[in-house]
Amino acid sequence: MALVGIDGSGKTTQAHQLAALLTAHGVPATYWQNAGGRRWLGRIARRVGRRDPQHLLGRTGLLFVESVLRWLAIARALLRSTLRRRVAVMDRYAVCQYASIRAHGGHRSEALARAFYRIFPPPDVTFLLEVDPAEAYRRIETRGTDHETMEFLSASVAAYRSLPEHPSFVVIDANGTPAEVTAAIVDHLLERYRPRPEPGAAGTVEEVPPAGPAAPGPGLARIATRSA
Repeated sequence: MALVGIDGSGKTTQAHQLAALLTAHGVPATYWQNAGGRRWLGRIARRVGRRDPQHLLGRTGLLFVESVLRWLAIARALLRSTLRRRVAVMDRYAVCQYASIRAHGGHRSEALARAFYRIFPPPDVTFLLEVDPAEAYRRIETRGTDHETMEFLSASVAAYRSLPEHPSFVVIDANGTPAEVTAAIVDHLLERYRPRPEPGAAGTVEEVPPAGPAAPGPGLARIATRSA
């Protein structure tokens, strides 16, 4: 499963939390960060007197480096999770690269990136954490480790919404507290993997009790039979 969205949407926090919750309830899961290197590229850029990664590498160079680094990270995550028979909880996935390309105005590169990433299977479920650009900007400035402009954050929101994969995303309102966002994710998973009665079967299937982020309940064990 994958968590995607603009910078400042809370992907890393929620992916860590989800992997821990799944593991705690009997579904071995591993957190994987599939970043494209923007944060450390930004640090390098500032050290050499450049404004940002794009100013350092140029738009084409930045998108190329991002694409390669993210591809390698995803390939490693999928391979190791398959070998270990664990659910992969992906902090970013291939669609993040397509959105980055669109947000940077590099649409000509998207077809090549899609061909490059075609080898990767779609996640069983992709959560799009949607957050207001102003709130994302506030969070980024508060953590103080990197910087994004409001213009780029707004372009990123539009990029995710424009992707052909968007209708398949589970959109989560990520403007609330981390606990509220986790609860929304867990609620969706409990509903998605709730046991369903066979058509015409006698009797009823025991309901999976609703739960908050601290106690997602036995319904999460249904995910054990699914791969990332």
